[in-house]
Amino acid sequence: MSGGQPWTAQEIVLVRIESEGGLVGWGEAFSYSCQRPVVAAIEDMIAPLVVGREVTNVSFFMRELQQAVHLFGRYGVVMFGFSGLDIALWDLAAKAAGKPLARLINDRAPLTPLPGYASLYRYGDAELVAAKCRAALGQGYRVIKLHEVTEAEVQAARRQIGEDIALIVDVNCAWSLDQSRAMARSFRPYSLLWLEEPIFPPDDFAALATLNNEAGIALAAGENLCTRYQIGQMIAAGAVSYVQPSVTKVGGVTEFLAAAELTQAGGLKLMPHSPYFGPGWLATLQLISAVPEAGYVERLFVELQASLYGDYVNPADGNFKVPDGPGLGLEPDPDVIDRYRL
Repeated sequence: MSGGQPWTAQEIVLVRIESEGGLVGWGEAFSYSCQRPVVAAIEDMIAPLVVGREVTNVSFFMRELQQAVHLFGRYGVVMFGFSGLDIALWDLAAKAAGKPLARLINDRAPLTPLPGYASLYRYGDAELVAAKCRAALGQGYRVIKLHEVTEAEVQAARRQIGEDIALIVDVNCAWSLDQSRAMARSFRPYSLLWLEEPIFPPDDFAALATLNNEAGIALAAGENLCTRYQIGQMIAAGAVSYVQPSVTKVGGVTEFLAAAELTQAGGLKLMPHSPYFGPGWLATLQLISAVPEAGYVERLFVELQASLYGDYVNPADGNFKVPDGPGLGLEPDPDVIDRYRL
């Protein structure tokens, strides 16, 4: 389920920007179960401020746009739209420079394959969890993330994968502080690398910080936060060990890079959120390459009927290739867009 609705397709809102000189930049706006409002925000609120404008500095331009629409909110659907725009503008800027985005940001970015982790769905069935873990190991993953909320499934996963494979549990803001305390205790025997987003609401940083001091398990969060300011508040509260900006939600490349700086300054580990298969996927690969020690690539553990980027969305022995073309590195397959467009 996604937002209380059946989730049977990977939903992608593509943002396409063309420069006066004919270069094209591609972005992705987060849109699970909310495509129509995201598209409306882009078309009605954002595009009128962008078309015909000269952009010499993407970060400054995006700040101007955020200020222009701040009365309507700088979070949620509006920021999803800004994220798609920002990614497309950075793609355009890197193409104009003739560089992969990672090397526009950091000339020393290595562009070597990146280790990933299998991000499983929530199944609520111990035997199915074990089977999915076996399948993930068969693809070479050395890190597996569950989305389970009960001990039986976590226990089944640990028994299946053994002690040498890293195990993560993400519960998508399932519990109160008291419930989180109890569940953290029950999960301790399974040696989790981290427990992700245990508390609702996700911006209750005080409760998250309390749990972080008591849980006995490292905490991770950040995918539901927008802009560097919310990320900074979470870091200042001492709420987590792993910071998880989502490039299609946080405000694009501009806000992601600011969040990365805050993470490094706070002595914490950057661990991007990236269950995408559009330009947000490529942007995440480029950003992890550009930012020192930026952590693993999150790959949603599903089989796709079609891919915008061929095998670049698939692991090779648990690792992912970083495309070295200009901009995000690859162009989306126009045949896939034509066939699956809504």
